[in-house]
Amino acid sequence: MNIENQVLGLIKLSEYIKEFLAKDQKEYNDADHEFEFLLKRSEIENPWFTIENQKFALTEWTNLLTLENINNWIRNYSVSRTPKRVGLILAGNIPLVGLHDVISVVLSGHIPLIKLSSKDKQMVPFLLKKWNEFSGGVVRFEFVERLENFDAVIATGSNNTARYLEYYFKDHLNIIRKNRTSVAVLEGNETPEELQLLAEDIFRYFGLGCRNVTRIFIPEDFVIDRLFESFIGFQDIINHNKYANNYDYNRAVYLLNQDKFWDNNFVMLKEDEKLFSPLSVINFSRYSSLDEVKKFIAENEENIQCIVAKDGLGLNSIPFGEAQHPALDTYADNVDTMRFLEVV
Repeated sequence: MNIENQVLGLIKLSEYIKEFLAKDQKEYNDADHEFEFLLKRSEIENPWFTIENQKFALTEWTNLLTLENINNWIRNYSVSRTPKRVGLILAGNIPLVGLHDVISVVLSGHIPLIKLSSKDKQMVPFLLKKWNEFSGGVVRFEFVERLENFDAVIATGSNNTARYLEYYFKDHLNIIRKNRTSVAVLEGNETPEELQLLAEDIFRYFGLGCRNVTRIFIPEDFVIDRLFESFIGFQDIINHNKYANNYDYNRAVYLLNQDKFWDNNFVMLKEDEKLFSPLSVINFSRYSSLDEVKKFIAENEENIQCIVAKDGLGLNSIPFGEAQHPALDTYADNVDTMRFLEVV
């Protein structure tokens, strides 16, 4: 019965968020003002979390949290009859990035012990409180500063942090996530509309997510200007102070080192084999055969979250513009969180 109430609570939470996002500020009630205040407070505490990007993330969750989506997701898994305490060390690189783990633990029948990221402290507690209210008080969770008395752990961190976490939690069931990024493969005949969708995959959340594209593979005869033309819709990104600081710094480094790069005054393209690129920079490389691309992807599989490309290239890719629209059964690092929680 609990899971039925929890699912219904998620539906009500989704409807509540959707109604809030659709309102004009003049229509706000007291609860709406609290919601808006937390959005503004989140942006103040972490300037990367702009109101626009927070609302984008919230909209994505309203699209995901439908009765059909949730039932299609959880029907593939069993619910634990013996609730265990699952520690969650949440990331904070993009808004609400840890919410999927929290929902997964609750709907699997366990109790999440949540260590919030210092970069994302406002919205997750607010939404969980609302979810619990809408579910009739059957959503159990705890916020902690230090993980203690837990049965399993799911933690996300940098590659350096992950090594520490792997050692620290070696005696517990665990999922330890590391740095990942995403790539795009162009065939050369993409339409302007498709390249504009690619820009969304690159620039949404300022490029800070593991699903953001940081490396592009292009054919040998591809004209670079086509990319810059497709990026124009995101030119206002340079008006964000922290992004602009990264752009200015990386540009100065390239100039001092006399590195070759292409620049359109808000993002740089650099011909580089590296998978990860600095913020405000997109690495690219030219290929003569798709086999070269497939070889690189195979060799770097553990560092790639998703591949953006047209259908038919044999790359297990997703369409342009879909990188920031993961489904409920799309798991970070391609590790099935719900299946892991079945054996906790």
